[in-house]
Amino acid sequence: MTERNAIAAGFLTHEVTNQPPPLEYDAWTTDTVLREVVAREGGGWAEADLAKYGPVVGGEMQQLAFLANENKPKFRPFDRYGNRRDEVEFHPAYHRLMELGMAHGVSGFAWRNEDKPGAHVARMALFYLHNQADNGTSCPLTMTYASVPALRHQPEVAMEWLPRVSSASYDSRFIPAAQKSGATIGMGMTEKQGGSDVRTNTTKAHRLGEGRGPGQPYALVGHKWFFSAPMSDAFLVLAHAEGGLSCFLMPRFTPDGALNAIRVQRLKDKLGDWSNASSEVELHGAYAVMVGAEGRGVPTILEMVALTRQDCMIGSSGQMRQALVQAIHHTRHRVAFGKRLIDQPLMRNVLADLALELEAHVALTGRVSRAVDATPRDEKEAAFCRIATAVGKYWVCKRTPSFVNEAQECLGGAGYVEETNLPRLYRQAPLNSIWEGSGNIQCLDVLRAASREPASREALFAELLAAQGGHPAYDEATARLGKELANTDSLEVRSRTIVEGLALALQASLLIRAGNTAVSDAFCESRLGGAHGQTFGTLPAHAPMQMLIERAFSEGAK
Repeated sequence: MTERNAIAAGFLTHEVTNQPPPLEYDAWTTDTVLREVVAREGGGWAEADLAKYGPVVGGEMQQLAFLANENKPKFRPFDRYGNRRDEVEFHPAYHRLMELGMAHGVSGFAWRNEDKPGAHVARMALFYLHNQADNGTSCPLTMTYASVPALRHQPEVAMEWLPRVSSASYDSRFIPAAQKSGATIGMGMTEKQGGSDVRTNTTKAHRLGEGRGPGQPYALVGHKWFFSAPMSDAFLVLAHAEGGLSCFLMPRFTPDGALNAIRVQRLKDKLGDWSNASSEVELHGAYAVMVGAEGRGVPTILEMVALTRQDCMIGSSGQMRQALVQAIHHTRHRVAFGKRLIDQPLMRNVLADLALELEAHVALTGRVSRAVDATPRDEKEAAFCRIATAVGKYWVCKRTPSFVNEAQECLGGAGYVEETNLPRLYRQAPLNSIWEGSGNIQCLDVLRAASREPASREALFAELLAAQGGHPAYDEATARLGKELANTDSLEVRSRTIVEGLALALQASLLIRAGNTAVSDAFCESRLGGAHGQTFGTLPAHAPMQMLIERAFSEGAK
């Protein structure tokens, strides 16, 4: 050893040991729960498509998501010559994430395969996988997917736009959609003065020419307080026409190729969702075409919102799976007090409890997706979908922040450091419970469906009755729910309690009927039977902890 090397060796303080290796995994093959749900709900025929996306999500897209979130979108109101452009500039990683998402079918798969039962279930799995990498790109992908039912209200609009919307091609160029092979759709509903109460909107629609009503051109004047994905090729928006609040498709460029009069005021400075741009805009006579009946804007755009609410469930479930994967991976490779963390009894309880929670959410999300899939053909499924979507959106999204925080704690201090993606997931976690109707809105929707739509209530209880006798705690819980709903006194005040009970009962019913008694018994005993504390990691000692962990993220993962 030279004198210089000897001196240098004297400054070596430690070797890096007892650290987990970099995580790269196949998000599909390592997920027993997802694969079972997809098969059970009718999407198993798409396994080859899902298998292709799994390693991309757990590989290339993980690093892309870091880059896209570290480099937030930038607002470019003018070009170098001073011409108004209202462009938003994204990092190349964002565009690559969008490209991968559209190519693998996150936005268009269900519509390209809607002749096959289970197409929306398969697409649910694609979106669930995507959200394990990035959530900001999920916003435009969701709205593009969800826009189709609203666009179909206007046949000539659908004929022009649906081929672009269902395309597997992503084109980021800032040019008219007619020159593109694929397009994305955004949405603008809320205004400053109203928020969720969209009937207080003040944006006005003025006729362009003599025509009036569906399919006719209008000029929109007003503002939107939350205008999502402002670089989309077109937007579904609400505005007041002569006959009342109506729905319009507002393209980024007018039919003659000119930039539409959509003036971006600023981008929102958000808690999370950094890779995505959300904006405030003013409409200075923006060109738009009425979609659906005049004065029926809210029911028209709610067909889009029904699907975006489904996607809130899927997105939150995907975030939770990513958080759990990070926690399991870390604890499988980290040793403390002479054992791997995952072999420490209390840590195993925490991980198993998280895994059980996630399995129930994926089961409910898959069932709602099957109802979405069957809605055009089956009135009972449509009725179930209306109430179950609100129940699931409320509960799955509400559970995400505490779930992600518990996963962070499994990593200790490292879980609070940006180099892991858990801080990003934690910032993202509250979004879906706020977006597309907050918790109170969902609970009121459940009450409305239960009281005003007998078919929805019947479909819901038929689902619960199908698992009767599966566990004593389940039978007791469903009996209590019937009494709670029958008691109309102070129903609105008690609605969160009722909806929580409905969510847990639906999840239990699905797990019971899935046939894995060890899983369903653990869920019923802990979530319905009182054998659980107020935090994760409080399963009874006899719960099948190792099995639950393995189902969530198989040991064969890298």
